[in-house]
Amino acid sequence: MLKFTCCDAVQQFSTSGRAQVLRGITRGYERECLRVDPAGRLAQTPHPLALGAKLTHPWITTDYAEALLEFITPPSQDPQFPLQFLRDIHRYVAPHLAGETMWAGSMPCVLGDDKDIPIADYGSSNAARFKTVYREGLGLRYGRKMQTIAGAHYNWSLPADFWLALQDCCPGTGRLEEFVSERYFGLIRNFQRYGWLIPYLFGASPAICESFLQGQPSELPELVPGTRYGPYATSLRMSDLGYHNRAQANLHVSVNSLAEYTQALEAAIRTPDPFYEEIGVRDGPRWKQLNANLLQIENEFYAGMRPKRIGKQGERPAEALQRYGVEYVEMRLFDLNPFVAIGITPEQGTFADVLLLMCLFRDSPPITSREQSENDENKRRIVNQGRQPDLHLLAHNREQPFRPLAHELFDDMQPFAEMLDAAYGGTRYCTTLQGLRERVDQPDSTPSAQVLAGARQAGGFFNFTLQQSQQHQRELLAQPLDEAGKAKFATSVQDSLLEQQRLEAQEQGTFEDFVTRYYN
Repeated sequence: MLKFTCCDAVQQFSTSGRAQVLRGITRGYERECLRVDPAGRLAQTPHPLALGAKLTHPWITTDYAEALLEFITPPSQDPQFPLQFLRDIHRYVAPHLAGETMWAGSMPCVLGDDKDIPIADYGSSNAARFKTVYREGLGLRYGRKMQTIAGAHYNWSLPADFWLALQDCCPGTGRLEEFVSERYFGLIRNFQRYGWLIPYLFGASPAICESFLQGQPSELPELVPGTRYGPYATSLRMSDLGYHNRAQANLHVSVNSLAEYTQALEAAIRTPDPFYEEIGVRDGPRWKQLNANLLQIENEFYAGMRPKRIGKQGERPAEALQRYGVEYVEMRLFDLNPFVAIGITPEQGTFADVLLLMCLFRDSPPITSREQSENDENKRRIVNQGRQPDLHLLAHNREQPFRPLAHELFDDMQPFAEMLDAAYGGTRYCTTLQGLRERVDQPDSTPSAQVLAGARQAGGFFNFTLQQSQQHQRELLAQPLDEAGKAKFATSVQDSLLEQQRLEAQEQGTFEDFVTRYYN
């Protein structure tokens, strides 16, 4: 039986008049992708100057490796805007890649040794050096190949009017910002419980290029020479093989409350780790990592969803959360879809809206250590063998067949699809939910199954992904921006270059003092 923290609220927000407040939901995407050369190898070139200064450009930057582009859409209350803007970014970038292309998959192209994966360089200012040293530390801690994995993040927040209305329906103790943070953390806990639906429905990394293993043994069978795969895998990116941080296995960051979460992160950036101490922080004037603690900075902690707050006075992430509460959540489980040029399909955000609303309204008791192990195991099973016909998941310490559990969740989400359709008009949310539900009983219709079929037909993961990347490049070049769009991006590029020059012209002080101030 579905339980809500406040049943009256579900009923009230389901009426067309009250549902209108949901039109204020704010969304945005962050999409990563590698630059590759014409042969499909990792680009060794610097970030193109025509794309601006990656330290200061608001929409076009890099993430970890120098070749790992990151595109960021401005937050918007228009559900269509983020993907429209993301496509415009791609249409601007494509002609400026000088023969390179954007790799279509989450798992990387052919890789050489770690030394052949350049770390992102942001310039000479202290802020730029901080970002680069952090990435140097990541490379030493986890290996640089981890810094070539790409995904898509969905940033999501509810409007102030919604929170005021919800507080009227479901009174809580404390100030509004405390109520908001408490409910966002309830959402995050439920997402840990039910977020396995995301990699099942949208996972698109069931195979890897063998070069990613860098000679290490693997239990993954060979699809064709040069390609390893999971026969029923959905998202190897989210498995132990991909963006999983073994070194953080003993780092327990609770999401049972904002206080527990921020305290755990604060402790982690100040608690020495013997292995990282052995690496050392500096080698003469060269910095190897920002510190020798469990985490260099809070963002080093990897999670499928993060509570976020933009600091008002340059505070660190945990400090900003402590002072002002949760502002939005960042959902980080989307693989890149290699069948579309921008890596993300419209139904992904539509589905996420419904799932996140259900997670917000549903009862969300604290997560015990036993339940955390159960949640972790369910995610592991889905990413490694999600399409297996007899797959079972754990529910309250009991093995349960996957399909009935998934259908039950779709039933539970239906009222929230109807709620959003009442807010926006039409049937887009219910229609999307109905279409995606069919993937539960038809695993061959999932992106992961389609990627495997494409890899078989193309003669391997590398050939398939390179073909898709080149096709996307041709598609984007055939759809150039209009003159106004080109001018808008050209102006943003020049502004970013001027801002970087301004930062570098300022008196810097020593980098050591800059790092010390960050932690203080």
